[in-house]
Amino acid sequence: MTVKFGISYNTAHFGVDPEGIVEFARHADECGFESLYLPEHVALYPGAKVGPFELPPTLPYVDPLDCLAFVAAATRRILLGTAVLLLPYHHPVILAKRLATIDVLSQGRMRLLTVGLGALPGEAQAVGVDFATRGRRADEAIDVLRLLWGGGADGVGFAGEFFAFDDLCSFPKPYGVTRLPIHVGGSSRAAARRAGRRGDGYFPGGALDAKERAAQWELARSAATEAGRDPEALEYTRWGAIDMTEEDLERLAGQGVTRIVVSPAAAEPEGRRDELSAFAERFGLRAAVTG
Repeated sequence: MTVKFGISYNTAHFGVDPEGIVEFARHADECGFESLYLPEHVALYPGAKVGPFELPPTLPYVDPLDCLAFVAAATRRILLGTAVLLLPYHHPVILAKRLATIDVLSQGRMRLLTVGLGALPGEAQAVGVDFATRGRRADEAIDVLRLLWGGGADGVGFAGEFFAFDDLCSFPKPYGVTRLPIHVGGSSRAAARRAGRRGDGYFPGGALDAKERAAQWELARSAATEAGRDPEALEYTRWGAIDMTEEDLERLAGQGVTRIVVSPAAAEPEGRRDELSAFAERFGLRAAVTG
Protein backbone atom coordinates (compact mmCIF):
# COMPACT_ATOMS: atom_id res chain seq x y z
CA MET A 1 0.00 0.00 0.00
CA THR A 2 1.33 3.41 -0.97
CA VAL A 3 1.63 5.92 1.85
CA LYS A 4 0.37 9.43 1.06
CA PHE A 5 1.93 12.62 2.40
CA GLY A 6 0.19 15.70 3.74
CA ILE A 7 1.58 18.99 5.01
CA SER A 8 0.23 21.06 7.88
CA TYR A 9 0.20 24.87 8.02
CA ASN A 10 -0.51 26.54 11.36
CA THR A 11 -1.17 30.26 11.17
CA ALA A 12 -0.75 30.45 14.94
CA HIS A 13 2.95 29.81 14.30
CA PHE A 14 3.49 31.25 10.83
CA GLY A 15 1.08 34.19 10.74
CA VAL A 16 -1.82 35.16 8.53
CA ASP A 17 -0.09 36.92 5.65
CA PRO A 18 -2.28 35.96 2.67
CA GLU A 19 0.58 36.01 0.17
CA GLY A 20 2.63 33.78 2.43
CA ILE A 21 -0.19 31.27 2.82
CA VAL A 22 -0.79 31.14 -0.93
CA GLU A 23 2.90 30.77 -1.70
CA PHE A 24 3.22 27.92 0.80
CA ALA A 25 0.13 26.13 -0.54
CA ARG A 26 1.20 26.50 -4.17
CA HIS A 27 4.66 25.18 -3.40
CA ALA A 28 3.21 22.22 -1.52
CA ASP A 29 0.97 21.57 -4.53
CA GLU A 30 3.89 21.77 -6.95
CA CYS A 31 6.06 19.54 -4.73
CA GLY A 32 3.47 16.77 -4.95
CA PHE A 33 2.07 16.72 -1.41
CA GLU A 34 -1.30 15.02 -1.44
CA SER A 35 -2.97 17.33 1.06
CA LEU A 36 -2.82 20.52 3.11
CA TYR A 37 -4.14 20.55 6.69
CA LEU A 38 -5.13 23.43 8.97
CA PRO A 39 -6.01 23.29 12.69
CA GLU A 40 -8.83 25.09 14.49
CA HIS A 41 -9.46 27.02 17.66
CA VAL A 42 -12.70 29.00 17.72
CA ALA A 43 -11.63 31.18 20.65
CA LEU A 44 -8.84 31.35 23.20
CA TYR A 45 -8.62 32.99 26.61
CA PRO A 46 -5.96 33.67 29.25
CA GLY A 47 -4.90 30.47 30.97
CA ALA A 48 -6.20 28.10 28.28
CA LYS A 49 -4.20 24.87 28.36
CA VAL A 50 -4.00 21.78 26.19
CA GLY A 51 -2.48 19.26 28.56
CA PRO A 52 0.47 20.98 30.25
CA PHE A 53 0.86 23.54 27.47
CA GLU A 54 -0.64 27.00 27.89
CA LEU A 55 -1.83 28.67 24.69
CA PRO A 56 -1.16 32.41 24.44
CA PRO A 57 -4.57 33.98 23.83
CA THR A 58 -3.24 36.11 20.97
CA LEU A 59 -2.35 33.16 18.72
CA PRO A 60 -3.90 33.94 15.31
CA TYR A 61 -5.81 30.76 14.49
CA VAL A 62 -7.72 31.45 11.27
CA ASP A 63 -11.01 29.78 10.48
CA PRO A 64 -9.73 26.64 8.73
CA LEU A 65 -12.58 26.29 6.24
CA ASP A 66 -12.44 29.91 5.14
CA CYS A 67 -8.68 29.61 4.74
CA LEU A 68 -8.96 26.34 2.80
CA ALA A 69 -11.45 27.94 0.41
CA PHE A 70 -8.93 30.75 -0.10
CA VAL A 71 -6.17 28.19 -0.71
CA ALA A 72 -8.33 26.18 -3.11
CA ALA A 73 -8.66 29.18 -5.41
CA ALA A 74 -4.87 29.46 -5.64
CA THR A 75 -3.98 25.77 -6.14
CA ARG A 76 -4.83 23.12 -8.68
CA ARG A 77 -4.75 19.61 -7.20
CA ILE A 78 -3.85 19.49 -3.50
CA LEU A 79 -6.57 18.05 -1.25
CA LEU A 80 -7.92 20.13 1.64
CA GLY A 81 -7.96 18.92 5.22
CA THR A 82 -8.45 19.90 8.84
CA ALA A 83 -6.56 18.58 11.84
CA VAL A 84 -8.75 19.03 13.60
CA LEU A 85 -12.07 20.81 13.09
CA LEU A 86 -13.80 21.10 16.47
CA LEU A 87 -17.04 19.47 15.42
CA PRO A 88 -19.17 20.01 18.57
CA TYR A 89 -18.80 23.78 18.14
CA HIS A 90 -20.34 23.81 14.63
CA HIS A 91 -24.02 23.37 13.82
CA PRO A 92 -24.07 20.46 11.35
CA VAL A 93 -26.77 21.95 9.10
CA ILE A 94 -24.62 25.01 8.46
CA LEU A 95 -21.44 22.93 8.32
CA ALA A 96 -22.90 20.58 5.70
CA LYS A 97 -23.49 23.55 3.40
CA ARG A 98 -20.04 25.07 4.03
CA LEU A 99 -18.19 21.82 3.36
CA ALA A 100 -20.19 20.97 0.25
CA THR A 101 -19.64 24.50 -1.08
CA ILE A 102 -15.87 24.24 -0.71
CA ASP A 103 -15.90 20.78 -2.29
CA VAL A 104 -17.93 21.94 -5.29
CA LEU A 105 -15.90 25.10 -5.87
CA SER A 106 -12.62 23.19 -5.54
CA GLN A 107 -13.96 20.42 -7.82
CA GLY A 108 -13.75 17.65 -5.25
CA ARG A 109 -10.83 18.57 -3.03
CA MET A 110 -12.51 19.02 0.40
CA ARG A 111 -11.84 15.37 1.11
CA LEU A 112 -9.75 15.19 4.30
CA LEU A 113 -11.95 16.66 6.98
CA THR A 114 -10.68 15.43 10.35
CA VAL A 115 -12.88 16.23 13.32
CA GLY A 116 -12.20 16.31 17.04
CA LEU A 117 -13.92 17.30 20.26
CA GLY A 118 -11.73 20.10 21.59
CA ALA A 119 -9.91 20.21 24.91
CA LEU A 120 -10.68 23.71 26.23
CA PRO A 121 -13.75 24.02 28.48
CA GLY A 122 -13.79 27.80 28.04
CA GLU A 123 -14.00 27.39 24.28
CA ALA A 124 -17.08 25.19 24.64
CA GLN A 125 -18.66 27.64 27.06
CA ALA A 126 -18.05 30.52 24.66
CA VAL A 127 -20.19 28.89 21.97
CA GLY A 128 -22.88 27.63 24.33
CA VAL A 129 -21.90 23.95 24.35
CA ASP A 130 -21.87 21.82 27.50
CA PHE A 131 -18.29 20.52 27.55
CA ALA A 132 -19.43 17.17 28.98
CA THR A 133 -21.76 16.49 26.04
CA ARG A 134 -19.39 17.25 23.19
CA GLY A 135 -18.77 13.59 22.34
CA ARG A 136 -22.47 12.86 21.90
CA ARG A 137 -22.89 16.10 19.95
CA ALA A 138 -20.08 15.07 17.61
CA ASP A 139 -21.65 11.66 16.99
CA GLU A 140 -24.97 13.27 16.10
CA ALA A 141 -23.29 15.89 13.94
CA ILE A 142 -21.53 13.22 11.85
CA ASP A 143 -24.87 11.49 11.29
CA VAL A 144 -26.56 14.78 10.35
CA LEU A 145 -23.84 15.74 7.88
CA ARG A 146 -24.12 12.45 6.03
CA LEU A 147 -27.91 12.52 6.10
CA LEU A 148 -28.04 15.98 4.54
CA TRP A 149 -25.43 15.23 1.89
CA GLY A 150 -27.28 12.08 0.87
CA GLY A 151 -30.79 13.53 0.97
CA GLY A 152 -32.83 14.42 -2.08
CA ALA A 153 -35.50 16.93 -3.06
CA ASP A 154 -38.07 15.32 -0.76
CA GLY A 155 -35.98 16.30 2.25
CA VAL A 156 -34.75 14.36 5.24
CA GLY A 157 -35.57 14.42 8.93
CA PHE A 158 -33.62 13.91 12.11
CA ALA A 159 -34.65 13.69 15.76
CA GLY A 160 -31.74 13.57 18.17
CA GLU A 161 -30.65 14.81 21.56
CA PHE A 162 -29.09 17.98 20.15
CA PHE A 163 -30.38 18.41 16.59
CA ALA A 164 -33.83 17.98 15.11
CA PHE A 165 -35.51 18.90 11.81
CA ASP A 166 -38.07 17.66 9.30
CA ASP A 167 -38.12 17.57 5.49
CA LEU A 168 -34.85 19.45 5.13
CA CYS A 169 -32.93 19.78 1.85
CA SER A 170 -29.28 20.75 1.56
CA PHE A 171 -27.91 21.67 -1.86
CA PRO A 172 -25.44 21.83 -3.55
CA LYS A 173 -24.22 18.33 -2.95
CA PRO A 174 -20.52 17.51 -2.69
CA TYR A 175 -18.77 17.27 -6.03
CA GLY A 176 -19.69 13.96 -7.70
CA VAL A 177 -20.27 12.04 -4.45
CA THR A 178 -23.10 11.52 -1.97
CA ARG A 179 -20.92 12.07 1.10
CA LEU A 180 -17.59 13.56 2.07
CA PRO A 181 -15.07 11.49 4.05
CA ILE A 182 -14.99 12.27 7.76
CA HIS A 183 -11.89 11.24 9.66
CA VAL A 184 -11.76 11.27 13.45
CA GLY A 185 -8.86 12.79 15.34
CA GLY A 186 -7.97 12.55 19.00
CA SER A 187 -5.73 10.96 21.59
CA SER A 188 -8.25 8.89 23.52
CA ARG A 189 -9.75 5.44 23.23
CA ALA A 190 -13.15 7.09 22.85
CA ALA A 191 -11.83 8.82 19.73
CA ALA A 192 -10.54 5.51 18.39
CA ARG A 193 -13.94 3.89 18.94
CA ARG A 194 -15.68 6.84 17.26
CA ALA A 195 -13.37 6.45 14.27
CA GLY A 196 -14.24 2.78 13.95
CA ARG A 197 -17.97 3.21 14.43
CA ARG A 198 -18.50 6.34 12.34
CA GLY A 199 -15.29 7.54 10.71
CA ASP A 200 -13.61 6.99 7.39
CA GLY A 201 -10.24 7.06 9.13
CA TYR A 202 -8.38 7.67 12.37
CA PHE A 203 -5.83 10.43 12.94
CA PRO A 204 -4.47 10.07 16.50
CA GLY A 205 -2.67 12.87 18.28
CA GLY A 206 1.07 12.99 18.64
CA ALA A 207 1.43 12.63 22.43
CA LEU A 208 0.94 8.87 22.68
CA ASP A 209 3.47 6.15 23.39
CA ALA A 210 3.88 3.31 20.92
CA LYS A 211 1.92 0.79 22.99
CA GLU A 212 -1.11 3.05 23.43
CA ARG A 213 -1.00 4.12 19.79
CA ALA A 214 -1.09 0.50 18.63
CA ALA A 215 -3.89 -0.31 21.08
CA GLN A 216 -6.00 2.59 19.80
CA TRP A 217 -5.58 1.58 16.17
CA GLU A 218 -6.64 -1.96 16.97
CA LEU A 219 -9.58 -0.56 18.94
CA ALA A 220 -10.65 1.51 15.94
CA ARG A 221 -10.52 -1.55 13.71
CA SER A 222 -12.39 -3.77 16.16
CA ALA A 223 -15.04 -1.08 16.68
CA ALA A 224 -15.54 -0.96 12.91
CA THR A 225 -16.00 -4.72 12.80
CA GLU A 226 -18.50 -4.65 15.68
CA ALA A 227 -20.46 -1.92 13.87
CA GLY A 228 -20.68 -4.05 10.73
CA ARG A 229 -18.17 -1.91 8.86
CA ASP A 230 -15.06 -2.98 6.95
CA PRO A 231 -11.96 -2.28 9.08
CA GLU A 232 -9.79 -2.52 5.97
CA ALA A 233 -11.55 0.56 4.58
CA LEU A 234 -10.35 2.73 7.48
CA GLU A 235 -7.52 5.09 6.63
CA TYR A 236 -4.80 5.53 9.24
CA THR A 237 -3.17 8.96 9.30
CA ARG A 238 -0.25 9.83 11.55
CA TRP A 239 1.93 12.82 12.28
CA GLY A 240 5.51 12.59 11.02
CA ALA A 241 8.63 14.73 11.14
CA ILE A 242 9.69 16.99 8.29
CA ASP A 243 13.17 15.40 8.49
CA MET A 244 11.91 11.81 8.62
CA THR A 245 13.89 9.13 6.81
CA GLU A 246 13.07 6.19 4.56
CA GLU A 247 13.49 3.98 7.63
CA ASP A 248 10.89 6.05 9.47
CA LEU A 249 8.52 5.64 6.54
CA GLU A 250 9.01 1.88 6.45
CA ARG A 251 8.36 1.65 10.19
CA LEU A 252 5.11 3.61 9.94
CA ALA A 253 3.94 1.73 6.85
CA GLY A 254 4.55 -1.49 8.75
CA GLN A 255 2.11 -0.28 11.40
CA GLY A 256 -0.63 0.12 8.79
CA VAL A 257 -0.26 3.87 8.30
CA THR A 258 -1.78 5.08 5.02
CA ARG A 259 -1.02 8.81 5.31
CA ILE A 260 1.71 10.84 7.04
CA VAL A 261 1.24 14.53 7.78
CA VAL A 262 4.33 16.61 8.50
CA SER A 263 4.77 20.19 9.69
CA PRO A 264 7.50 22.60 8.60
CA ALA A 265 9.89 23.59 11.37
CA ALA A 266 11.61 26.67 9.91
CA ALA A 267 10.61 30.07 11.22
CA GLU A 268 11.07 31.88 7.90
CA PRO A 269 9.14 31.30 4.64
CA GLU A 270 12.27 30.51 2.63
CA GLY A 271 13.28 27.89 5.15
CA ARG A 272 9.85 26.28 5.05
CA ARG A 273 9.98 26.26 1.26
CA ASP A 274 13.35 24.50 1.37
CA GLU A 275 12.01 21.94 3.84
CA LEU A 276 9.10 21.07 1.55
CA SER A 277 11.40 20.79 -1.46
CA ALA A 278 13.84 18.53 0.39
CA PHE A 279 11.04 16.30 1.68
CA ALA A 280 9.50 16.00 -1.77
CA GLU A 281 12.87 15.13 -3.26
CA ARG A 282 13.62 12.55 -0.56
CA PHE A 283 10.37 10.66 -1.12
CA GLY A 284 9.90 11.27 -4.85
CA LEU A 285 6.63 13.18 -4.48
CA ARG A 286 6.94 15.16 -7.70
CA ALA A 287 7.60 12.02 -9.71
CA ALA A 288 4.53 10.35 -8.19
CA VAL A 289 2.35 13.26 -9.36
CA THR A 290 3.81 13.62 -12.85
CA GLY A 291 4.52 9.97 -13.52
